[in-house]
Amino acid sequence: MTGPERYEKEEKQPQVDEKGEEKQQEKMNEKTFDEKHRRDPLGTMIWAGILIWAGVVLLGNNLGVLDRLAIPAGMGVWSLIFLGAGVLLFVEVLLRLIVPDYSEPVIGTLVVALVFMGIGLNDTVGWEMVWPFLIIGIGLIMLLRGLRR
Repeated sequence: MTGPERYEKEEKQPQVDEKGEEKQQEKMNEKTFDEKHRRDPLGTMIWAGILIWAGVVLLGNNLGVLDRLAIPAGMGVWSLIFLGAGVLLFVEVLLRLIVPDYSEPVIGTLVVALVFMGIGLNDTVGWEMVWPFLIIGIGLIMLLRGLRR
């Protein structure tokens, strides 16, 4: 082989290896994503619980069960659904802060949880009481997160 032919073959071979490495890296990324979700089913379980809660509340309303329960005056069906969803998301935040195996960033989930609870309590308490609790809740979670580090 002459000099230029040898260099062309050497250049082509690493390109094949790089493509193979990229494919292997993609497979590893997919595997870690799948493994992560298999090890951390908490989010899926919480959202399944929210759907079940919404279905139970709607069914209870259709059957007239909610009329017989001691639900605060002014709280509608959707307020009850949002309040329950907020509570379940807040439970997820607490579990992620307490259990090290499920530790992930929680600020986004906390904000959604507090907004859902605010929407649920709007009919009974009003936004003028809900907003301070939203701010206090976010501050407490940030404080707990900082102390945990």
